[in-house]
Amino acid sequence: MSSRDFDLNQTRDRLFADPQTPVAAFRFDDRVARVFDDMIERSVPGYRTIVTAIGLLGERLARPHSRCYDLGCSLGAVSLALAQRIQLPGCEIIAVDNAWPMLAQMRRRLAALEPLPTPVRPVCADLADVRIDNASLVVLNFTLQFVPLPQRADLIARIHQGLVPGGVLILSEKIALEDPRQQALFTELHHAFKRAQGYSGLEIARKRAALENVLVPEPLAVHRHRIEQAGFTSVEVWFQYFNFLSLIAIKAPASTGQSHE
Repeated sequence: MSSRDFDLNQTRDRLFADPQTPVAAFRFDDRVARVFDDMIERSVPGYRTIVTAIGLLGERLARPHSRCYDLGCSLGAVSLALAQRIQLPGCEIIAVDNAWPMLAQMRRRLAALEPLPTPVRPVCADLADVRIDNASLVVLNFTLQFVPLPQRADLIARIHQGLVPGGVLILSEKIALEDPRQQALFTELHHAFKRAQGYSGLEIARKRAALENVLVPEPLAVHRHRIEQAGFTSVEVWFQYFNFLSLIAIKAPASTGQSHE
């Protein structure tokens, strides 16, 4: 993915810089959509590396005449990374988000970059209403942490059900650490990362307050258990930077005779 794909209409994130503005619960509205590229790259350690690598993984893992799903696609960074790397007959990328301001920006980005080697179909919908079908690859790139806790197991189970045998889930998340000392250390390391990206202490504190009870991280062990309970037969961490990581989960191939449906 080229840098221009990230930088299209990029605006510097200053949403939490004004101490006089009340801190409201974080929402993916027009204000966030305008600065999201800058916000996420300066807030999530390794974000650009993860997106680029997902494109490479998609090139290796996607199958002809199947679908790749980017669930919680935001401005479409993952969808575009996949679309530029995958060159297979009959393959389609389904990009889903429930925030129309984000999806509207993504549509403009697609229009500027088309034609792409693999078509991308944006869909505005809640993940609870999305049917996963004939999928060789499903990506949740820092999305599950915004899904209400009671809905997470069902979403992972539906993804497993909708994947073809041997299909793959890529799950990127901010995780919670079970040891309080490690949690405190990783929190400070994350804040140090954000300060190094130009955020002030005030901005960091105000954004953290806005995300309280909106972004709810869980321990790695909880993610592993949920994924295994859904029926995936292999789960591995392929990337980690502080308490931000990405997992690959593989559905059993048809030849094993295993069934978890």
